Amino acid sequence: MRVLIAGGGISGLVTARALCLRGFDVTVFERQPELRPAGAGIMLAANATAVLRELGLVEPVVAASSRLVSVETRSWRGEPLTYIPSAEIDRRLGAPSVGIHRADLLRVLVDALDPGVVRFGAEIIDFDQDRDGVTVHLSSGESERGDMLVGADGIRSAVRARLLADGPPRYAGYTAWRGVTTCEAAPRGAAIELLGRGARFGMAPVGGGRTYWWATANEPAGEIDPPVGRKADLEQRFAGWWEPVQALLAATPESEILRNDILDREPVDRWGVGRVTLLGDAAHPMTPNLGQGACQAIEDAVALAAALAGSSDIVAALRAYERARQPRTARITRLARRMGQVFQWEHPIACRLRDTALRLTPSTLTRRQAEGMLRGG
Repeated sequence: MRVLIAGGGISGLVTARALCLRGFDVTVFERQPELRPAGAGIMLAANATAVLRELGLVEPVVAASSRLVSVETRSWRGEPLTYIPSAEIDRRLGAPSVGIHRADLLRVLVDALDPGVVRFGAEIIDFDQDRDGVTVHLSSGESERGDMLVGADGIRSAVRARLLADGPPRYAGYTAWRGVTTCEAAPRGAAIELLGRGARFGMAPVGGGRTYWWATANEPAGEIDPPVGRKADLEQRFAGWWEPVQALLAATPESEILRNDILDREPVDRWGVGRVTLLGDAAHPMTPNLGQGACQAIEDAVALAAALAGSSDIVAALRAYERARQPRTARITRLARRMGQVFQWEHPIACRLRDTALRLTPSTLTRRQAEGMLRGG
């Protein structure tokens, strides 16, 4: 069986690995001409690294990353609010939580595939299907034939647009800046997010002595930078915040600061038709508030491979994969959205009540909730 995959990001590459290990003939079509060291950091919780272990990838991923011992929220001044002992949860789940640079993760995933599985500089812009297979049409004018198509081409998926025609993703109401620097100002091994009024700032180690940081602010959609530039704007926005914030911003070159509006979609009941399905952000884009976007895509990949390996009927296998994954991804998408809304509150009284509620929540409850999500609850 030949499986065509649109998109050579994390979801597409992990899916290719999972399918190749089960003996499928896989081709990944990636529009970028080559693997580029772009992007920022990413958190992989134990639910994702447990899957990577099944795929024989956890060792190279851990070697390129930093172990996370805790996930914390604090006030904008650095006062502790919640503490999740990642290392303790990881021991119970039998897999590590790590921070890794996206480019390092992509390199591990590409290196795990045979040469020729990934076709760089090849973008799927349309497809047709019939009873016997799927034909994809590339931006170059070429066409390719396969038995099925997986749309793993991200939040602005061309496959989804052709399949569902459900319009653009939803703007969450806040924008985000991201950067990676060699400055190690934050506590070692901790992923920390600071909560302000309509703004947040987070930091986590990502291997190689580097720190990944992110910031959010309530802004109109459009990613419009002020005349002073991104770096100066951020330094002004976060002046007076906990000391590591300014150190991380100062150590990051202007050209290395990324900005993207935060988007998601309302969960839907249909990801596919016939021999075509969706996966990862193409299927269930979610805000990054739980750090589960890539983790859920990785879970999708092994679920899809298992469904296909266990059935001789491609269409039935794809629908079974979708039914298995939709409830869990929908719950996490909605929970991430609600968390983002609360964490982006602006009213000073609401923010004070939020911070007090977080600080008074028993640590055992916070840990159980986090562990339950990772276990699939």
